[in-house]
Amino acid sequence: MGRRQFTREFKIEAVPLVRDRGVSIAQASRDLSVHENVLRQWAKDFASDPAQAFPGHGTMKPVEAEIERQRREVQKLKAARDIQKKAAAYFAKDHT
Repeated sequence: MGRRQFTREFKIEAVPLVRDRGVSIAQASRDLSVHENVLRQWAKDFASDPAQAFPGHGTMKPVEAEIERQRREVQKLKAARDIQKKAAAYFAKDHT
């Protein structure tokens, strides 16, 4: 059996049970058949950025997407730098 997946709507409705209605995480997790740690993580994610919480499978938050874009750019720049180093070393040799 694989991991269970929950919709964004389910997560958004589950968080207020704990946060607003005063239900304990243990009780809410039993009622929803979700592990306590999962529910805690949902609450933490929602509290940090409600608008961008639970972006979905394969979708990154804008901040994460920017970090990934910059990471790819750094890789390209390092590759270009390494090529230039090798070319400089090749032409610095005496080729007579």
